[in-house]
Amino acid sequence: AGSFSIADTARLLRIRGNAMQKAVAPGEGAMAALLGADLDQAREIAGLAQKAVSGVCEVANDNGGGQVVLSGTKATIERAIDISKEKGIKRAVLLPVSAPFHCALMEPAAHAMADALSKTAINTPRPPVVANVTAAPVTDPETIRELLVQQVTGSVRWRECVSFMAERGVRQFIECGSGKVLTGLLKRIAPEARGVSVGSPADLEAYHAFLGEARHVLGVEHVM
Repeated sequence: AGSFSIADTARLLRIRGNAMQKAVAPGEGAMAALLGADLDQAREIAGLAQKAVSGVCEVANDNGGGQVVLSGTKATIERAIDISKEKGIKRAVLLPVSAPFHCALMEPAAHAMADALSKTAINTPRPPVVANVTAAPVTDPETIRELLVQQVTGSVRWRECVSFMAERGVRQFIECGSGKVLTGLLKRIAPEARGVSVGSPADLEAYHAFLGEARHVLGVEHVM
């Protein structure tokens, strides 16, 4: 959306990745996906797990389509999995991640990002950007700076982000990165929308074809 230069983007990504990896020692944190659970059920399970076992257990991602991810200390997440089974949740599984992202345990990384972002120029985005920590559009550079810090420890409100855009007429979505997870989630949240994933050179031809159809909506809204 033009808010950051390519060089600043690369630098910030490296700082963020390193800081998140250092925030929690290996083996102390974990994440689990609850399949067949909604947000309220996941919050209830997280609360019960924290009461049963001392530690952190929070909603990290509300992915939609009956998939919510919890993040926190390893023992507490394992207890949440047991509680999920007791509550009749379809499936609860540990995720193969290197750290417990998007929870309070990432606070040291949030401080690192606050410091890095305080030294980085942020331009007004050309289109409004839907922030995943608020599920609302933002254009003010200082607000973007604050939200990017909050996003390190805050829940990713993906279901609400997609619903927000779909309700305002967005029908074409492009996923940039490795894999097609978000495109799959899109189909569950907004079945009437179309998505395409661009993660390799082989995807570019399909992307260009898709771009011709999507050109009239590109630049309306992005997600960060």
